[in-house]
Amino acid sequence: MTESASPYMSHPRIMVLGVQPGTPPFRIVQIDGQVVGEARTITDVLQAAAAFGITVHDLDDPDTVRWVGGDKLTWTLRASARASGEQDERL
Repeated sequence: MTESASPYMSHPRIMVLGVQPGTPPFRIVQIDGQVVGEARTITDVLQAAAAFGITVHDLDDPDTVRWVGGDKLTWTLRASARASGEQDERL
């Protein structure tokens, strides 16, 4: 374990869940454990945070934002996820 690693995960106020299929794809944003909306860009995440009085200085700080299913640059479905979804539809 590195010096900065903790055996306990932090509980940031903002959580951005994995990419959901849609046109365009989106990510669900939770603040304080409550779903507050959908984000299609980083700006949407920052606007949601601001609406709840949260100023985000560093989107890479895991004590501020937890990115689930990708990082702040992940806004589309992975090719393998799309392929498996397409396969399921054919069954």
